[in-house]
Amino acid sequence: MPPVTLTLRRRETIAERTMAFHFEEPSGFEFKAGQTLDYTLVDPPETDAEGNTRTFSIASAPQDDDIVMATRLRDTAFKRVLASMPIGTVVQAEGPMGSFTLHNNAAKPAVLLTGGIGITPFRSIIRDARARRLPHQLWLFYSNNRPEDAAFLDELQQLATAMPTLHLVPTMTDMAKSGRVWNGETGVIDQKMLGKRLPDLRGPIYYSAGPPAMVAAMREMLLKAGVDEDDVRAEDFAGY
Repeated sequence: MPPVTLTLRRRETIAERTMAFHFEEPSGFEFKAGQTLDYTLVDPPETDAEGNTRTFSIASAPQDDDIVMATRLRDTAFKRVLASMPIGTVVQAEGPMGSFTLHNNAAKPAVLLTGGIGITPFRSIIRDARARRLPHQLWLFYSNNRPEDAAFLDELQQLATAMPTLHLVPTMTDMAKSGRVWNGETGVIDQKMLGKRLPDLRGPIYYSAGPPAMVAAMREMLLKAGVDEDDVRAEDFAGY
């Protein structure tokens, strides 16, 4: 598809140092839940060696009114411009791209493994599954250092209450640095955590998104547990 122009409608803080950006969806634009877009800033007031283009997962569902992208705010020219550009600013987007999308066979559960801002493609997939009333059983294991870092957590908890097919397992790995009370899981996502909830680890299709080290660890854990390599799908988020 040729590049499209996206107009910023609003932005919101969704976790510490993490913002979601809502862009008006162009007429006729289509994508599948889980896909990405390349976003290019148009004549930004500053730039650096990393350039003016970044790839982000679409965090919204195809049925939503806006195209949503979300990111941690690092101290780069791209992120500074993004965080401060006026409402109504336009960016160029190319795509959609990628095949990190939900499988068709609803008899196989989907197990979604993610940490931090890697949640974005899964928010899209879950919202799409709800809108289309898909019968897939969805297990979301979502790791963060602290609740303060967990983007979209409140919304995901509400979706899990509303969707009998969504099973949410958030876990925190560094509660010593948190100012909040947390009564849920703690520790990293591992075979024991999965095994407590999944009767057979070799049944589902697995999707892992997040920092490269976490994605690699999830893959290694699953293969050691006897999961077929063909049932493991991954997307790294490097340098977000």
